[in-house]
Amino acid sequence: MTDGTATAELDSALEKHRVELTGYCYRMLGSSFEAEDAVQDTLVRAWRSYDKFEGRSSLRSWLYRIATNVCLDMLTAGNKRARPVDLSESTPLAQAALAPRPDNTWLEPMPDARMLPTTDDPAEAAVAKESVRLAFMAALQNLPPKQRAVLILREVLAWRASEVAELLGTSVASVNSALQRARATLAERADQGAAGAVSDPLDEEQQKLLDRYVAAFEGYDMTALTALLHEDAVMTMPPFDLWLAGPSDITGFMTTIGASCAGSRLVPVAANGLPAFAHYKPDPEAGGFSPWAIQVLEISDGRITGFHCFLDTKRWFPLFGLPLHLEAEAD
Repeated sequence: MTDGTATAELDSALEKHRVELTGYCYRMLGSSFEAEDAVQDTLVRAWRSYDKFEGRSSLRSWLYRIATNVCLDMLTAGNKRARPVDLSESTPLAQAALAPRPDNTWLEPMPDARMLPTTDDPAEAAVAKESVRLAFMAALQNLPPKQRAVLILREVLAWRASEVAELLGTSVASVNSALQRARATLAERADQGAAGAVSDPLDEEQQKLLDRYVAAFEGYDMTALTALLHEDAVMTMPPFDLWLAGPSDITGFMTTIGASCAGSRLVPVAANGLPAFAHYKPDPEAGGFSPWAIQVLEISDGRITGFHCFLDTKRWFPLFGLPLHLEAEAD
């Protein structure tokens, strides 16, 4: 076997793990771009030190060990990402003001395809999706980094305690203790923003709800939209820290500060294991439609409970493989 062939085979073997490693690093870091950087760093480190890999564990386990160390190093700065609802009280519409915070403040959205490996096991797929939903991701951010790693490896990826102990260089008792503490912390936060009950795939009623939502939003029909929103629905707009609660304030915002979104178009995407849309709003200068937000929706009991708009389109639309302009449809 030539050196070139061996290199190509190693590249291919490492690359097979990219998507699942991205999901792991995303859960650890709460940032889509930091997760992709962490995975690239992991694969480069693995490639450079492959001659030291002794094969006592699987290649996959070895890569997870490297990825964990990369993420723990990145988390030593104490950065903890959040949603607007985690940082302040809701703002009444009359006091609404758009004040941005730095990018590293926010929990970021992530396309499903970049972090959720394909699987034939419906239960495994459901757990994977539930563990990247915004509410669960926000709860993970409240765990110390090593507890976060233990919880993800044990509860999401179903590793044995002995495997996690070996990966972290600690004891099984220590892993079990960390898992117990992590579970207790998540239980305390269980009432702070439900993840929503979204079927995989969407059931008929959920799909009808989304169809009605698209029709109401594109038609900017606030009466129809109000009927789809839960009475406790929230709307967030990172990088702004403003968030609104209740259909009245949400639709009131959309018809005042957000009035330029009338006549928008929504393109379905998949983000964080939830229904999502790329929101394009009319572009009066260039014609057609320009990117405005990635919307991620939370659904529960036949209503929309969360309406999260990520506005930094220059970052998000390329990540989702979306065009930066839509032409107007010909009449």
